Amino acid sequence: MPKGLNSGFTLAELLISLLIIGEISTFTIPKIITAQANGRYNAEAHEVAGMIAGAFQQAQMSGSISSSSTAGILSQYMNYVSVDTSSSIDNINGGTTNSCSSDGPCLNLHNGGKLLLWNHSFGGANTTNVLMFQFDPDGVVTDGTTNGPGKAVKFALYYNGMVTSRANVLAGTTDSAGPFGASATADPSWFQW
Repeated sequence: MPKGLNSGFTLAELLISLLIIGEISTFTIPKIITAQANGRYNAEAHEVAGMIAGAFQQAQMSGSISSSSTAGILSQYMNYVSVDTSSSIDNINGGTTNSCSSDGPCLNLHNGGKLLLWNHSFGGANTTNVLMFQFDPDGVVTDGTTNGPGKAVKFALYYNGMVTSRANVLAGTTDSAGPFGASATADPSWFQW
């Protein structure tokens, strides 16, 4: 190398490199954050489905389950922070919001989500009779749209103890409010079994 020549990058080359890194970050970081939130929501929903199934088993062992039981009877066997009867949560895909009320309270969960206990009974003791629950992972109305981020997932607890999501309910599923059909698009995009 000749004496007096310095090797290295020019200021222009460094600025161009920073510009390229900035452009790449603009597109990848939001996707990474969204994927992380979706994974967290999915894990929380699975935890809630397990809590519902476990509460049902405990209620069965105590002898407190009948064909006229509502979701509220299971709350004594669930792990939650407090009861909410006055706020709103996101609905499932296709709906905007649902309200927490004294008839259908929401349980504030430790993970920050809310679990709505629908005020319907099994309506019978067949294997297709269900209790309904709705889990909103962030616990607030995210954007009030019918298919935006943070939508809720609806769970069906069958009289035999099986738990499914709205997209996977069995043919002939019903509760005291009537038939409850499967809807392939009802589950939010973040939820996977």
